[in-house]
Amino acid sequence: MIKKARPTEQYIQEHREAIGKKIRAFREEKGFSQDELAEIMDVHRSTISKVETGKFAITVDYLVKFAWYLDFNISVLEK
Repeated sequence: MIKKARPTEQYIQEHREAIGKKIRAFREEKGFSQDELAEIMDVHRSTISKVETGKFAITVDYLVKFAWYLDFNISVLEK
């Protein structure tokens, strides 16, 4: 079995940012402001902002919530 090296912080950050950009696009497509989405999801607006800018280590639970409220399939977040 070949052991794969760990991902670099830069690699992880690039993916956080890419996911955040896609989530922002879905939010804007639905016509929600960050404040409106935060209220609907019962989270703080800063959480929405941090996710969209890649400054939040998003969990699967949050991904599912975003997908639910913004009506998209999580698989579209893949590169």
